[in-house]
Amino acid sequence: RPPPAPAATSAAFAAMGAVTDDEVIRKRLLIDGDGAGDDRRINLLVKSFIKWCNSGSQEEGYSQYQRMLSTLSQCEFSMGKTLLVYDMNLREMENYEKIYKDIENNIAAAHEKIAECKKQILQAKRIRKNRQEYDALAKVIQHHPDRHETLKQLEALGKELQHLSHIKENVEDKLELRRKQFHVLLSTIHELQQTLENDEKLSEAEESQETHMEAETKQ
Repeated sequence: RPPPAPAATSAAFAAMGAVTDDEVIRKRLLIDGDGAGDDRRINLLVKSFIKWCNSGSQEEGYSQYQRMLSTLSQCEFSMGKTLLVYDMNLREMENYEKIYKDIENNIAAAHEKIAECKKQILQAKRIRKNRQEYDALAKVIQHHPDRHETLKQLEALGKELQHLSHIKENVEDKLELRRKQFHVLLSTIHELQQTLENDEKLSEAEESQETHMEAETKQ
């Protein structure tokens, strides 16, 4: 239906004057979105409202009324987009927290694996020390009068040395693998920390912009 005559809007205009400045600022911030032209839309809406109040003919009033409806639709769309972005940021923060917890768990697991590898290294050192003692003992046994028994002991020692060598190689391979895994984990942590720092800087810039806009609105 056509808009009411300008004379009939005097009561509504008086009621709008009763709205406090805080409410106007709050509503303006809600529909301002990310600042992409929303302030200009609000100014245009105010100008359209004033023209509508001062319109001389019904046709001109109806035209201004349609312009105000169009501007309001744009503001509502911008506000809805801002809310969607806000929800998305909340979900992203929850996702980052989950990733951070997973990384902490992986770090704890990596420390446990490193501790286990250190134990294996100590064991390998003890085995190596025992092997050296076996070598020294073999040299003493070579002077033993019973040559046949000495050869048997040497054969047994050789098998033991071969077995210990395999154990040492396995331990060294595991240690190298754990070192590579820990390096990859540290690189992932560094990248995540850089991402969080960038997000924090972006949030601070947005808060600074909102504070500046609020100060200009109060002026």
